[in-house]
Amino acid sequence: MTARGPAPGALPPREMALAILVAAVWGVGFVAIKAGVAQAPPLFLTAVRFALAAFPGVLFIPRPKARWRDLVGYGLCIGVGQFGLLFLAIRDGMPAGLASLVIQTQAIFTIALAHVLMKQATRPRQLFGAFVALSGVAVIGLARGAEAPTAPFLSVLAAAVFWSAGNIFSIRAGRANMMGFIVWSSAFAPLPLLALSLALEDRAAIAAAILRPTFVVWGGAAFLAYGGTLIGYGLWGHLLARRPAAQVAPFALLVPVFGMASTAAVFGEPLGAGVLAGAALVLSGLAITTIAPRRS
Repeated sequence: MTARGPAPGALPPREMALAILVAAVWGVGFVAIKAGVAQAPPLFLTAVRFALAAFPGVLFIPRPKARWRDLVGYGLCIGVGQFGLLFLAIRDGMPAGLASLVIQTQAIFTIALAHVLMKQATRPRQLFGAFVALSGVAVIGLARGAEAPTAPFLSVLAAAVFWSAGNIFSIRAGRANMMGFIVWSSAFAPLPLLALSLALEDRAAIAAAILRPTFVVWGGAAFLAYGGTLIGYGLWGHLLARRPAAQVAPFALLVPVFGMASTAAVFGEPLGAGVLAGAALVLSGLAITTIAPRRS
């Protein structure tokens, strides 16, 4: 007998490919973040990223059929909470590759919040796969943890909590047009970020970033805005709106695989045996969680 499509608990191949694509784009994005915060204030750079994601698209793309509180909540959680804290942490010494790993604790926060707030069920196989993947995260963290100062490490953990909260707002939006959702929600991030930047960061450095633009700063911000935000979060929200969080969220655990590989290639951040062993566990856990046996 032949298989009749994806087994319960598994993403269809097309959606699985989209999830992997998102993870790759987000992973490579850590190169742009590290390079950008070396030349521009991090909160200002984050504001530029979300301004580019929102404008001029918000003038042409109709507002999605989503509640205002979901649009505002998503924009503030992802734009201000997640990326504001992440950019600050990398500026303050968190290795970009390690940050790409630590922030993936959002997968567990997302599954837990979706279970508690949205009553989404989890299967024993998914829980076991998540345990294996998080064991890989722990192995990599032990192998690389000495490189990360405490305060930036905690900032990345807080960023992961904000990401998971943003995922809940995305789930609540349901089957709204996700490109419109991402564009319109992004419009709520730049002003709070700019206000925080003006209050907390060097205004001379802000002025220099504007008056003496560089490709690293503005090209990197454009890549993060259009690749990471519009395409990445648009596809991510599309998947979360159609599949349980326990099926989708674990794919974010691939981000550190791409993130550490790309930052190692560009910046020489080390990839030792412990990191590679942990990455293998992450991939194994992801396979257990998402690739269920087909029924014949």
